[in-house]
Amino acid sequence: MAETIECDLVVLGGGPGGYTAAFRAADLGLSVCLVDRRGQLGGVCLHEGCIPSKTLLHGTAFIDLAEQAAPFGFTFNRPKVNIETLKEKKESVIRKLTNGLDNLARGRKITCLTGTGFFKNKTTLIVKNRETTTNVVFKDAIIATGSSPFYLPGLPDDPRIWDSTDALSLDSIPPRLLVIGGGVIGLEMAQVYHALGSQITIVEMLEQIIPPADRDIVQPLFLHLKKRYQIYTRTRVTGIVAEEQCLTATLAGKKAPESAQFDAVLVAVGRRPHTDDMGFENLGFMFDKQGFIQTGPHQETTVSHIYAVGDVAGEPMLAHKATHEGKRAAESIAGEKVSAPSHTIPSVAYTEPEIAWAGLTEKEAKAKKINYDKGKIPWGASGRALSTGVAKGVTKVLFDKETGKILGAGICGAHAGELIHEAVVALEQGATAADLSKTVHAHPTLAETIALAAESVDGSITDALQAKKI
Repeated sequence: MAETIECDLVVLGGGPGGYTAAFRAADLGLSVCLVDRRGQLGGVCLHEGCIPSKTLLHGTAFIDLAEQAAPFGFTFNRPKVNIETLKEKKESVIRKLTNGLDNLARGRKITCLTGTGFFKNKTTLIVKNRETTTNVVFKDAIIATGSSPFYLPGLPDDPRIWDSTDALSLDSIPPRLLVIGGGVIGLEMAQVYHALGSQITIVEMLEQIIPPADRDIVQPLFLHLKKRYQIYTRTRVTGIVAEEQCLTATLAGKKAPESAQFDAVLVAVGRRPHTDDMGFENLGFMFDKQGFIQTGPHQETTVSHIYAVGDVAGEPMLAHKATHEGKRAAESIAGEKVSAPSHTIPSVAYTEPEIAWAGLTEKEAKAKKINYDKGKIPWGASGRALSTGVAKGVTKVLFDKETGKILGAGICGAHAGELIHEAVVALEQGATAADLSKTVHAHPTLAETIALAAESVDGSITDALQAKKI
């Protein structure tokens, strides 16, 4: 016989959106049941995404650091890599973080169930695993089921064709790796495998790598990567034939060969919301055209006591977006005053060099016919960038021509993912070019480039010639 438990709130999905919602709700006095198919919390981000990929990127970066030391007078033999040690380091980071989350859940007296969840109706979630079935009767529910990799139709069923989870396992280092998709996930995994010895080919169907970012922000990265990889933009993979010795891919693009052979293929063409086989049809809420659950300003669905957060609730599919949405949903359910949604969600590609952007891109501003002023500073003008050997970068900040308020920012260069948050705060506060330019920045720092970009707009720059007025 199935066990029945009752709670104020059930959360389906233990990733960043789900566990944050559960923790916040428990802190606000609600009884919470958190359901996830894994034995530990963290979701894709912690187990198969953000954390393992950044650990591998940091580890393999030591190989490039050895090469970058030469202009400073230091020479090293090429580092030797112990793949098993690298894999264990990745796993140890995951274990430490997941154990920490489990302790936080226990400390809040949250009921954690391992299994698959299925909504029987609007007040009951059935949770099944191999041993047990549990009926969770709830007052409110938060759906945080995340997303899964999008698979290209028509590809052969072959273990040499990977998704991002397969790539992170480091089970083998293929001599020739094809990456289908020039977005963040594809480029990050390409960087790892190139450092470990793979020859990399990138195929992207759009006109540039990292398509959402402005082309001039991506350009320093592209110029760096094209010396290392074969990169084919405006190109499609039209078919793959699995042969005993290799995978033969046929390509369609002006500059691409008609076919090429590879030892493995990583499919990194995006993700889709995970909404299948969980009884959502029994809840009656609405989906949008892309298959995301429609939500309101507090993450509520069209069913008043059912909420959705994270990847399943719409773009962008980012862990930090899920975290903020989880808090908002929990606070709304608990009857707290919930602030307006944040309008600025930064995006980061942890490539070498990094790419980061927030707010409006320049191409979005042009498409919306917004009049703007642009401050753009090449990192060759930065003393910190030059002294640390990272001068191939750029910082760009856009300001509304009428109000002077910041519209958006993009950065390419070392630590761009850390630097972008000054722009995020400025965007949330409605800061102007004068506000940023008159804020004292330590010298020499990379963060100075944001101030310099603002100075070039408000006319106070001294580290470069004033732009001529037309």
